[in-house]
Amino acid sequence: MPMHNPPHPGEALREDVLPAVGLSVAALARHLGYSRGQLSTVLHGHAAISADLAYRLELAGLGSARQYLAEQAAYDLWQTQQREHPLIARLQLA
Repeated sequence: MPMHNPPHPGEALREDVLPAVGLSVAALARHLGYSRGQLSTVLHGHAAISADLAYRLELAGLGSARQYLAEQAAYDLWQTQQREHPLIARLQLA
């Protein structure tokens, strides 16, 4: 069942994961070997969680990379479906 307006996965990281592990954005970025600015951009929903970041989060024990990427894909697809698109007729298979 598709989710209605799914949250950006960075939101859960910011609101749930960071407080649970007791780290600041800068501390988590250092731990992951990631730029604080890049991580902050993801946490505030202005950039997507990349496969690289998802894998680093998994290596740190903060969830499954596949789950982060699935959440990002669900978010991206929902956002795309909300925009206006040209009328595209279905193709008939031969």
